[in-house]
Amino acid sequence: MNKKTEVFRFNKEQRNQLIQEFGSIIREKVILQQTLREQQQQAIADSEELFLELLEVLDSLEFLHNYMSENQECVPTSWQRIPKSLKSVENKLLNILQKRGVKSIDFQDTQPDFRLCKVVDREIRNDLPNQTITKVILRGFNVGDKLLRAIEVITSKTEK
Repeated sequence: MNKKTEVFRFNKEQRNQLIQEFGSIIREKVILQQTLREQQQQAIADSEELFLELLEVLDSLEFLHNYMSENQECVPTSWQRIPKSLKSVENKLLNILQKRGVKSIDFQDTQPDFRLCKVVDREIRNDLPNQTITKVILRGFNVGDKLLRAIEVITSKTEK
């Protein structure tokens, strides 16, 4: 097998023109890559913003459901099925978010993990050690490996 190698010969003007065109192509490639990265980052930011807005809707549904379930004596008889319907809508919204990679943080500790938790209030509780979580106000969520929303908690503090 004999392979023949072709040799191209360029004069100085052709060589300079090729170098200039390769330089232009490389610059254009770098600019396109940078633009693509920026667009991808913007798309991620837009998705996260939408997810946070949907979580606000979910929080409202959850609050209304809990209120109606706990105060059924105030709810007219014709509205008795509403808590069940609200829970169904909550679950559907959670499923939509989960399909898009948004997962609820399963946090069972009694002490806040400040990578996942945000302390929004403190209450005096002498029966508990300091910084014990007494109530979860809002559930936290991750999207992929990124914290989308921290778990909002109330912790105890001892009176001195």
